[in-house]
Amino acid sequence: MIEPDTLPEAWQSELRACLAPDEQLIAWLELDLDDHLDFRPGLVALTDRRLIATGENDTSWKTWRLTAGLKLAHHDHAGVGTLELEDEQGRLALWRYTLGHSPAALRFEREFVRQRDSVASGQPPLPAPAAICPICQMQLQPDEEDCPNCFRELHTPPSTWTLLRIWRFAKPYQGQLIAGFLLTLAATAATLVPPYLTMPLMDDVLIPYQNGTPIDPNKVAWLLGGLLGSALLAWALNWARTYILALVSERIGADLRTTTYEHLLKLSHEYFGGKRTGDLLARIGSETDRINVFLSLHLLDFATDVLMIVMTSAILFSINPWLALVTLTPLPIIAWMIHLVRDKLRTGFEQIDRVWAEVTSVLADTIPGVRVVKAFAQEAREAQRFREANKRNLEVNDRLNRIWSLFAPTVGLLTEIGILVVWAFGIWLVSKDQITVGVLIAFLAYISRFYTRLDSMSRIISVTQKAAAGAKRIFDILDHVSSVPEPVNPVTLPPLKGGIDIDKVSFRYGNRAVLHEIELAIAPGEMIGLVGHSGSGKSTLVNLICRFYDVTEGAIRVEGTDLRSVAIADYRRNIGLVLQEPFLFFGTIAENIAYGKPDATRAEIVASARAAHAHEFILRQPHGYDSLVGERGQSLSGGERQRISIARALLIDPRILILDEATSAVDTETEFEIQSALNNLIRGRTTIAIAHRLSTLRRADRLVVMDRGRIVEIGNHETLMASEGAYWRLYQAQTKQLDAPPALGENGSSP
Repeated sequence: MIEPDTLPEAWQSELRACLAPDEQLIAWLELDLDDHLDFRPGLVALTDRRLIATGENDTSWKTWRLTAGLKLAHHDHAGVGTLELEDEQGRLALWRYTLGHSPAALRFEREFVRQRDSVASGQPPLPAPAAICPICQMQLQPDEEDCPNCFRELHTPPSTWTLLRIWRFAKPYQGQLIAGFLLTLAATAATLVPPYLTMPLMDDVLIPYQNGTPIDPNKVAWLLGGLLGSALLAWALNWARTYILALVSERIGADLRTTTYEHLLKLSHEYFGGKRTGDLLARIGSETDRINVFLSLHLLDFATDVLMIVMTSAILFSINPWLALVTLTPLPIIAWMIHLVRDKLRTGFEQIDRVWAEVTSVLADTIPGVRVVKAFAQEAREAQRFREANKRNLEVNDRLNRIWSLFAPTVGLLTEIGILVVWAFGIWLVSKDQITVGVLIAFLAYISRFYTRLDSMSRIISVTQKAAAGAKRIFDILDHVSSVPEPVNPVTLPPLKGGIDIDKVSFRYGNRAVLHEIELAIAPGEMIGLVGHSGSGKSTLVNLICRFYDVTEGAIRVEGTDLRSVAIADYRRNIGLVLQEPFLFFGTIAENIAYGKPDATRAEIVASARAAHAHEFILRQPHGYDSLVGERGQSLSGGERQRISIARALLIDPRILILDEATSAVDTETEFEIQSALNNLIRGRTTIAIAHRLSTLRRADRLVVMDRGRIVEIGNHETLMASEGAYWRLYQAQTKQLDAPPALGENGSSP
C-alpha cells in the first residue's frame, strides 16, 4: 500500500477525491502520450479493488473493478509502449507512453496481476515476484531497482583499496617483488649511514682541531671511506631494485592490459552498445599506463619513504628521545590533512578520467568519419564539440588543482617549521651540554631526510588516487559479467548439418520488446529469406541465431542442442556471416579474406575470392592480394568491400550461412554475379538471408515475413503472392517504387 502523497503533485488532489475512505492505493503509472501520440500527461492507478485512469481524450476519470476476467497486457513498438485493458468481451481501454516509462509499466503490470488474483481468490496477494534486469537478465532482489551488475559502475565510488586487487596480477611475480623489497630495505639502510658518520667527524675530528688537537689522518680516512662506501653501496642497491621492480611492473601492466582486452572481447553486444569507443580505448590504454607508472615508480618511492621514516625515527629516538619527539610534532597535522583531501582527490581524478574519455571519444568519432564530416561541411561543428569537451576537462582539472595547490605548499610549510623547531630545541640542548654539536648536526641531517620523505609521501597521495581511479575503471570492465555467458559444462557439439529449431523465442532489448514468441523450424540445407519492414525484428532474430544475444524466453536449438549449453566459439565456427555494412581490418586483402581461417593457403583464398566474384578487381590492385586496404577498407569501394567480406565468410565453409543485406552495397550487375555464385554455394548449406529488395529472395525455399517482432506469414514467393497478404503488399509497394518515374524539378526537368 502507498499513500496518495507519493503521486506527482498534479494528481494528488484529483485521485484522493476518487478514492473511497477505506480504499488503498497499491500502484500508479504516469503516462505521457494520448491516443493520437501527442504528448499529454495521464495517470493509471491501481487500488485494492479497482483500476482508475484518466480518460483517453479528456481529463475525466474512469474506473474498472478488478475481476478474474480482467487482463492488462503490455506491448511496445517503435519507441511507443502500450498498456491494453481487456475482458471477455474485448478491449476496454488503451494507454500509451514513451519507452522511458516502460520499467514502471512492467512493475505496474505485475502489481495488477497480483492484486487481481487476490481479489478473485479472496486470499492475500502473493509476494512480489523477483524483477529481472532487462539488460543482463539477472534476477534482482525485491528492494532493488537497478541491477548491481549493470549499474555498479555508475554508483560505486572509487576507493584506494581497489589497488589491492592488482595483487592477482602481481602474484606470479612475488619472488621478484620480495627481492625488490629486500633491496629497498638494504638501500634505505645504506643511505642512513652517512649522517651517522658525521657525528664522529664533527665531535672527534673537526671540533677538537679547532681547539688545538691535531687531525688523525687514519681516522679521517676511515670515516670518509665509510661515507664513500655507503654512497656506492646505496647506488648499486638502488639500481638493482629499480631495475627489478620496473621489469615486474611492466609485466603486471602488460598482463592487466591483456586480461582486460580478452575479457572485453568476451562481453556481449549490450555492453558495447552502452559504451563509447574512446572511453574503452582510454581505459585499456591510458589507465593501464597510469597504473604501470604508479607500480614502477611511485609505489617504489612510497615504500622507500615509509622505510626511511621508520628507520630514521628509530635512529632519532636512539640518539635523543626528546629531540625526536619534537621532530615528529607536525606528523598528526599532516596526517589529518591527507585524510581530509584524499576522498576529494580520488573522486576528482575519476571525474577527470571520465571527462578525458569524452575528449578521446570525440576524436574516435571524428577521425574515422572525417570523410562524412567534410562531405557535410561540419568541420566547425566538430571543432566546437571538441572545444566543449576540452573545456569540461579543463574545468574539472581546475577544481582539483585548487585543492592540490593548497595542500602541497601547506605540507612544505609544516616541514620547514618542523626543522626550525628542531634547530631551536637543539641549540637549547647544546647550551645545556645535553648533546654535542656533532649530535645536533647528525640530527639535522637525519631530520632533513625525514621531512623530505614526509613531503614526498604527502605528494604521492595525488598519484595514488589517480591510480585508484584508473584501477576502478579497469575493474569495472573485469567485473562485468556477459549477458551471453559460457556454459559451465559445455555440451560437445556434434558435426552440424545446419538444422535450426526456434522454439517460442521472445527477446527484449533493455525496456523494449523486440520479438514475440517466434516459432520456426529450419531444415538442414534450406534457404530461408527474412523479409519485413525496417524494425520488424529480422536482424535481431539473426543475432539470436548467432548467439550475439541470448533469448529472453524460449530456446534456439541446433541439431536438438540448446545454444546456451554449447561453447560459443565452437558454435560460431560453423557460421559464416556477411553484414550489411562490411568491415575490413587494416592489412592486406588476403589477410582480410583469411580472417576466419588464418592458416588458409593462397589457393583457398583465391578460390573464395573467385566464388565471391572478387578475384578480378583484386588483381587490378597495385599488389594484388597483398595490397593494403587501409583502415576499415577505405581504399576500396563499397561493393568491393562487400565482396571481400563475402569471400571471408565463404572461406571457412560454414554449415550455416547468414546474409544480412549482403548485396545492398553493390550495383545491379555485381549483385547478379554474386547471386549467381551464391545459388551454387548455398547447396547443402543452411542459409538465412535478409534483403529489402525482395527480388533477390525469390529462389528461397521459404520466405518468413515478419512484422512488429512476430512472424505473420511463411511460404514461397508464389504462395505468398497468391494469398495477397503482408508479403504481397510489400512486393507491390516495392514494385511501384521501382516503376515510379524520377522526380522532376520545378522547371519540369530532372533535378
